[in-house]
Amino acid sequence: MPITIRMITKATFDFLKDLAQNNNREWFHDHKNEHDLAKQNVLDFVQQVINKLGKTEPLIPQNLEAKNCVMRIYRDIRFSKDKTPYKTNFGAGISPNGKNFNGPGYYLHISPEGCFVAGGCWMPEAENLKLIRQEIDYNASSFREIIEDPDFKSYFVEPDRENLLKTSPKGYPADHPEIEFLKLKSFTVSHEINSAELSNKNSVDKVVEGFEKMHPFMIFLRNALS
Repeated sequence: MPITIRMITKATFDFLKDLAQNNNREWFHDHKNEHDLAKQNVLDFVQQVINKLGKTEPLIPQNLEAKNCVMRIYRDIRFSKDKTPYKTNFGAGISPNGKNFNGPGYYLHISPEGCFVAGGCWMPEAENLKLIRQEIDYNASSFREIIEDPDFKSYFVEPDRENLLKTSPKGYPADHPEIEFLKLKSFTVSHEINSAELSNKNSVDKVVEGFEKMHPFMIFLRNALS
C-alpha cells in the first residue's frame, strides 16, 4: 500500500491563527474539534519526519511515536505574567527520549507567525554546559570545521545567540579565541521554513533535510556530553 504523503494543512494554520485571536478557554472548548483535527495533522506529519529521519540518524528509535514528541498546546501559566492558557503554535521535540531531551535534540516549530527547524542543547544544566564549553576549548578546530562548513553556514549562518553571557564564563579569559562561543548559554542552530514549504508534497523531506544538515553539530555536542 503506498504511503500517503503528509503535509501541514491550511486548516491547521487557520486554527492557530484563530486561536491567537481567541486565546481563552470558552473559545477553545467550542472549537475543540478543530484543535483535535489540527493536532492529528501534526502527529501524522511528525511521524513521517521521525520515520524518515530514523533512516539516517541511528539514535532515533525505530519505534519512536509522534505522540511522545509533539508538545502539549496548554501553557504553564503558574509563574508567568501572561495568563493566556494556550500556545499558538505546535512544537515537536525529537530525540531518543522524544520531547524529553536528555542531551541534544531536534525541534520543529509550526506557527502561522513563522516555522523553523532547530537542534542542539537549549539551556543545558550547569554540568552539561561546562562539558560543552570544555569541548569547544579542547577541540576548537573541530567545532570551527563544523560551523564554518559552507553548506552549514549557508543554511544556519551560525549558532543561535539569543542566550549569551555578558562577561566571560568562569575559567576562560576574555581574549580566548573562542570566547564568542564560550559565552553562549545555549548551543543551538535554527533555520526558518515558511508555511508554504510545510504545505506541499515535499514538506517532510524539507524538514528532514534541515535536521540532517545539523547532524555534525549534534555529534559534536553528543561527544562533549559522553
